[in-house]
Amino acid sequence: MRSDKRTMQPRVLLVEDEPAQREAVSYNLESEGFAVITADNGEDALMLVDEDAPDIIILDWMLPKLSGIEVCRQLKMRPETRSIPIIMLSARAEEVDRVRGLETGADDYVVKPYSMVELIARAKAQLRRVRPSTAGVGLEYDDLRLDPESHRVHRGNHVLKLGPTEFRLLATFLEKPGKVWSREQLLDRVWGRDIYVDTRTVDVHVGRLRKSICAFGHDDPIRTVRGSGYALG
Repeated sequence: MRSDKRTMQPRVLLVEDEPAQREAVSYNLESEGFAVITADNGEDALMLVDEDAPDIIILDWMLPKLSGIEVCRQLKMRPETRSIPIIMLSARAEEVDRVRGLETGADDYVVKPYSMVELIARAKAQLRRVRPSTAGVGLEYDDLRLDPESHRVHRGNHVLKLGPTEFRLLATFLEKPGKVWSREQLLDRVWGRDIYVDTRTVDVHVGRLRKSICAFGHDDPIRTVRGSGYALG
């Protein structure tokens, strides 16, 4: 089984209004395997999150149109976006500012000027919480075990044979058991947002995944939610 590195890339939204800084951070994130989307103001940041929620957000405090602290506040108030990790960037180094940023909902707070190595390490640490498979962390649910490093899947004592797309589908389900994924969400996460694939293709590959993980007489753990999509468990 081979992985498709491009479609397994974690997606980060970088919100920074200084062009040189935005370019430098984007370059370093992409070098570390992130797929980067950018915005230079708070209003565009919210719009991009609404269009296709990223895995993690790196957010400058001082932004045109809508401040980073307000963007953070709004995202953390919404049930559908409150779990997205936010790293706040700011030149404000006083303790009161750090506390305000964290109390608004930021998951981490980095003071400018910062080390690029440290920023990326902090981003990876946050990512391990929300998309562990992209950080090489093994995933388990009941008797299913997925190892992203060796690209092997076990169910009980059996090794399962999965194609690359089915592997990515299973990794997505395993990262958030119980979450109902729409077909559109699965297309974005598994195939990539820049690739056009008919939503019926999702049904085909879910069917293949079910066949593989039930190959040795096991029960089917994937639930079809009528009118919504699919969930594990």
